[in-house]
Amino acid sequence: MWYGPLFSRFNPARPLALTVAQRLRLGTFRDRVGVDAFERPHYAYCVYHAANLASKLGYREISVIEYGIAGGNGLILLEQYADEVAVELGISIQVYGFDTGTGLPPPVDYRDLPYHWQPGFFQMDEDALRKRLRHAQLIIGDIRYTAKTFVDTCNPAPIAAVIHDLDFYSSTRVALEMFNVDEKYRLPRIFCYFDDIIGEEAELYNDFTGERLAIAEFNASGTKKLSPAYHLITREYTKQWHHQIFLLHDFEHSRYCDFVSEDNQQLPLKR
Repeated sequence: MWYGPLFSRFNPARPLALTVAQRLRLGTFRDRVGVDAFERPHYAYCVYHAANLASKLGYREISVIEYGIAGGNGLILLEQYADEVAVELGISIQVYGFDTGTGLPPPVDYRDLPYHWQPGFFQMDEDALRKRLRHAQLIIGDIRYTAKTFVDTCNPAPIAAVIHDLDFYSSTRVALEMFNVDEKYRLPRIFCYFDDIIGEEAELYNDFTGERLAIAEFNASGTKKLSPAYHLITREYTKQWHHQIFLLHDFEHSRYCDFVSEDNQQLPLKR
């Protein structure tokens, strides 16, 4: 591939090479995904592979979502990545961002980690952000209501990738219900990133509060399941974000069993 040993993790010049590749957008988007040459490689990974899956399934258009925009830096990058991937793979990508616009609401109870989150954190300058966006759509309001009206209001292309950064258990639980909309609005497998499931000593994220609890409760009901990305977390060299990628599997989706792998997988007997 074009990057060769230059991007090896053993090369002391790797950070500089990544910076150059990122800023100059060297190589294809797929090449850069392979070496994490992005400001937010987890966003790039989800968008590219979601679009690639959609292309294999014959979709011409998809949606990618960010839940929890804060100042908007992530949404701007998500829009940029979506535009690049759309050109490379020949698929249209709609971008949506959900947020209250006024920062975090009051925590509902201990499951929202009030020892770490406070009301008003992550406020948005909505006017300034709208001026920076080219086509991404802002969905402003309480997620309890915007999630219910999103499909009817926006008629989005099938959801293919979701960035979950709502911080709270209560908000994440509601956002996950979006996966229960009609299957015409969803791919059979959806690439997801959960921002607040690892943290450090201040957060002390656990399986009984926050986003992890929302994931566990979602998996305990219905036939749709969120699974860790085992192909990432079992690599010899892993990064933290590899442990934050999950795949939504909708086992009852009418397209779930459609073949998308390599056509030639024969292993003839050696002579």
